[in-house]
Amino acid sequence: MMTFKLQLIIGICLVVALLAIVNMIRKRKLELKYALSWLIAIVFVLIMDCFPVLLTRLSYFLGIWAPVNMIFFLGFCFSLLIIFVLTVTLSRMSERVRKLAQAVALNEEKIELLMKEHEAAEEENDGGDKA
Repeated sequence: MMTFKLQLIIGICLVVALLAIVNMIRKRKLELKYALSWLIAIVFVLIMDCFPVLLTRLSYFLGIWAPVNMIFFLGFCFSLLIIFVLTVTLSRMSERVRKLAQAVALNEEKIELLMKEHEAAEEENDGGDKA
């Protein structure tokens, strides 16, 4: 069982983390869609910190006989969730970068063609002026 002092320290740390994440979202340093899982996790842990008997009951309900093992299990699941979200985000960003690189290459080719046409038109005009 946790002491009240430890519960208080954990609660304060969680509230500070929650405020820091909300502040980062407010200042647009962090997007809400990436911070949402962290916000949910912090609120969940804060509830478990305020009512530790819930963690005990939840662990017994799921068939985990030691609440500390439940904490490790939830941490593992949360880590897997974060890794999955980051992998999906990375895949989307890679696709967007590839498409952007292709668009830039096509635009550079168009610019080169236009420059050549412009130079040819100037030479034609310069040639007609000299004759």
